[in-house]
Amino acid sequence: MKILVTGGCGYIGSHTVCELLDNNYEVIIIDNLCNSKKSVIDKIKEITKKEVKFYEFDLSDKQSLEKVFVENKIDAVIHFAGLKAVGESVEKPLMYYRNNLDSTMTLLEVMNKFDCKKLVFSSSATVYGLPKTLPIKENFPLKTTNPYGTTKLMIEKILNDLYISDSNWSIAILRYFNPIGAHESGLLGENPNGIPNNLMPYIIKVATKELPYLNVFGNDYNTKDGTGVRDYIHVVDLAKGHLCAIDKVVKETGIDFYNLGTGIGYSVLDLVKTFEKVNNIKIDYKIVDRRKGDIDACYADVSYAKEKLNWEAKKGIEEMCKDSYNFIVKNK
Repeated sequence: MKILVTGGCGYIGSHTVCELLDNNYEVIIIDNLCNSKKSVIDKIKEITKKEVKFYEFDLSDKQSLEKVFVENKIDAVIHFAGLKAVGESVEKPLMYYRNNLDSTMTLLEVMNKFDCKKLVFSSSATVYGLPKTLPIKENFPLKTTNPYGTTKLMIEKILNDLYISDSNWSIAILRYFNPIGAHESGLLGENPNGIPNNLMPYIIKVATKELPYLNVFGNDYNTKDGTGVRDYIHVVDLAKGHLCAIDKVVKETGIDFYNLGTGIGYSVLDLVKTFEKVNNIKIDYKIVDRRKGDIDACYADVSYAKEKLNWEAKKGIEEMCKDSYNFIVKNK
């Protein structure tokens, strides 16, 4: 089967491409490289010993996208492409709405035209907003606290309306919690430019002396140590979840929503201390003001994904911290 992966050079996308290739899928990647590097393609080939077809353009370019569908008989799509920084979305909402919604609408119109109606969508736990209780189940009320999350929720609604209009569609919506870690080879991982928006890359840049200390955004949350609690999941476990979702959408029509996490909440300081322990390195940090849009705690009930997708996360927080640092050390 041929799977089109949008944003396939990105952090989660590249790990998913490796899992697909390792399981004998053919893969076509589209990426505009705004948050990724073309060198990732060579690393994917090195890991899997397989070829991957790559197109470089923005997903909202309808003419280029139609050309991809003409040149390849695509069986299903995994849609990662999109801007994803919460803080940046608060500062630049129009950029997020334009980019994330335009690209998705273009993709869906072209998929519809070419009768390719099997889709796995990369959503986010941000669609739950500030949950009243924990752990979070898929049927919880949906309400967002930032423009990034709102784009994800709007796309979910678009997909739901699309399925209502045409029940031949088969759609799996995956609500990620907090992916960290890296491929065990050390070839793929997360290393954003500048000051990172996410916690693990920030810790890494302090570990490598690129930044003097970690800013911990708030220590007055309603949590055990006052710092925000999140459900961290190893990116390889997350990638494997997409294989289970592809298997599901290929076999049956319908639309469904799945939490992909571990079901365990760790605080910012839990992650810092575990990183220090497994990598034998000191991480200096300072407590600063909260960020707009952040919430106290967020972790998943993952029982539905286990039941319906036959998937569950296997890797723990120590492995996440070890693999994250290993990637940076090997790519200095």
